[in-house]
Amino acid sequence: MKLTIERAALLKSLGHVQSVVERRNTIPILANVMIKAETGRLSLTATDMDLEVVESVAVDVQTAGETTAPAHTLYDIVRKLPEGSQVELAFDSAANAIALRAGRSRFRLGCLPVADFPTMAGGEMTHRFTLTGADLSRLIERTRFAISLEETRYYLNGIYFHASDGETPMLRAVATDGHRLARVEMVLPSGAEQMPGIIVPRKTVNELYRLIEETDSDIAIELSDTKIRFQFGDIILTSKLIDGTFPDYERVIPAANDKVMEVQAKEFAEAVDRVSTIATEKSRAIKLNLNPSALTLSATSAEQGSANEELEVAYEADPLEIGFNARYLLDITQQLDGDGARFVMADAASPTIIQDVADASALYVLMPMRV
Repeated sequence: MKLTIERAALLKSLGHVQSVVERRNTIPILANVMIKAETGRLSLTATDMDLEVVESVAVDVQTAGETTAPAHTLYDIVRKLPEGSQVELAFDSAANAIALRAGRSRFRLGCLPVADFPTMAGGEMTHRFTLTGADLSRLIERTRFAISLEETRYYLNGIYFHASDGETPMLRAVATDGHRLARVEMVLPSGAEQMPGIIVPRKTVNELYRLIEETDSDIAIELSDTKIRFQFGDIILTSKLIDGTFPDYERVIPAANDKVMEVQAKEFAEAVDRVSTIATEKSRAIKLNLNPSALTLSATSAEQGSANEELEVAYEADPLEIGFNARYLLDITQQLDGDGARFVMADAASPTIIQDVADASALYVLMPMRV
């Protein structure tokens, strides 16, 4: 194998695939990126056995071939080369090593056999549909903050995508960690009508979000009961799905809440951020004291002191005191694009619904806490 490629093109593609590779690997081949050169094309593949990213790029290939090389080391070398460099890669099969040349720089890296490199090919994809990059990015961005980090409840370690019933069928993305829940929906795309409910793992979600931020292409999605594949531009991302049952989240969305508060979202978030400076690091507890037309935010700490701030709100129900984790409140309010935030509450012990006043497609549920 021998090829020449411009540094920027190689760096971009390596950057996309190498982040899949775990820094610590008990299986040596998983620390490598597979490099495959064909006529006019170079493809780079990285995997951790659960997630695989393949990216192709146009190159000048003098001799076709394939090998694997240490992903992070190769990326670091290319990153440190001068801008505008032409990079020559040549694989020496006799020495089982790849040589990299750029200007006066010379590197030689040991390789591992391509035959040992695992692939995620195989398995028939039963459902196919397309989303715009903006729609998929929105579904991910507004839900991923609520993904659980608790490994024992592995079925919460991702985003649950499913088709909802109703007059207008919707594609829903849901995530929860037991303290808060995020549900975002959009009109169901053609081809997704019979899709099974699937849980896309947290790592896949984060890699996908990072990659689609850089594209304006539509995203072709294929899935089965065990795998999902996203294809856009020159990238193919394939992932295993979480093998588990997502809980019946509809049961935790309250239907009888009757106390409604509307407030300027940005002002509210800034006030929460200021007052929570005093809250204890462990609980991050902040209290909302609601009266008609007025909201007082307060926090107290034996070590730090106390803080409170008043805001004008639209609220006409009975007075209410309710406590929340300030970090969770901020995570949710940061997802609201509009000017107004609507809080729909029942009492100090029941879940609260939070929505953007101007956008009903996203719904958040937050459990209160004792303050």
